[in-house]
Amino acid sequence: MPTAHLTDRTVVQVAGDDAKDFLQGIVTCNVETLEPGEARLGALLSPQGKILFDFLVIFAPDGGEDFANFGGGYFLDCRSDVAPDLVKRLTLYKLRSKVNVRHILESNEPLGVAAAWGEDRVYQEDGLRVRDGRLPELGERLYLWNHDAAAIGSVSEENYHAHRIALGIPEGGRDFAFADAFPHEALMDQLGGVDFKKGCYVGQEVVSRMQHRGTARTRILPLVFEEGKTPEPGSDVTAGAKTLGQTSSTAGNRGLATIRLDRLGDALAAGEPVRVGGGIAGIEKPAFATFAFPADTAAAAG
Repeated sequence: MPTAHLTDRTVVQVAGDDAKDFLQGIVTCNVETLEPGEARLGALLSPQGKILFDFLVIFAPDGGEDFANFGGGYFLDCRSDVAPDLVKRLTLYKLRSKVNVRHILESNEPLGVAAAWGEDRVYQEDGLRVRDGRLPELGERLYLWNHDAAAIGSVSEENYHAHRIALGIPEGGRDFAFADAFPHEALMDQLGGVDFKKGCYVGQEVVSRMQHRGTARTRILPLVFEEGKTPEPGSDVTAGAKTLGQTSSTAGNRGLATIRLDRLGDALAAGEPVRVGGGIAGIEKPAFATFAFPADTAAAAG
């Protein structure tokens, strides 16, 4: 099982008597049904429904054997560079709730994050191990002190990102800018990151409206590039005279891009090739996706 230390990830802890109710009332996913052993995708939105932070939520009743002194609660697996802002934002919402929000540190060392996937399970008795609830193929997440996370890494984090890119899994800060994308655009509705049956949370009205009206015209989709072509992130994706979107993460001959579905449909109907960085590219529907895709519509009509 390949294991990668994800050096740009860290953990924010939300603990206390009111931790579950507190998170349930502000994040997109369902915290009440979260069981130990699962990392569930979630986000904190602006009132306008845009993603301010995305993260994986883990319920750790005792904090894991190695972190029992931290009192357990919920771990938010997030980008390291936004962790301080996430702590501040959550603290603003805390009000009188019996909740403690903090970045887990011991002697200034953060809790590290590793990802493991594939057939053979890596042996690691310390820390906390959970399955990645977004997609079975993503494997597991491991939480242990940063130096231990570095020690168990058998492959680079670039290998992990190549794996998630091949699966069509977007990540905030890499594939969409924070405060600029809706959950549907980042495929959170497809990956268990939004619960449409739970009660209110920040930005819920906008997200529910997009779901019920089917107004998500933009999605992050996988690309397959022409052999030998690996365009830079931010390259335009075009068809004819129209710009369909822009690339984000790339690895080898594959990448992700934010694509306007209506413009992609027009291009497919007109038989126009999709181009990126001077080469031809194919745009795919992720294997896990259930939303309407232009190629599906065209095939049904034919």
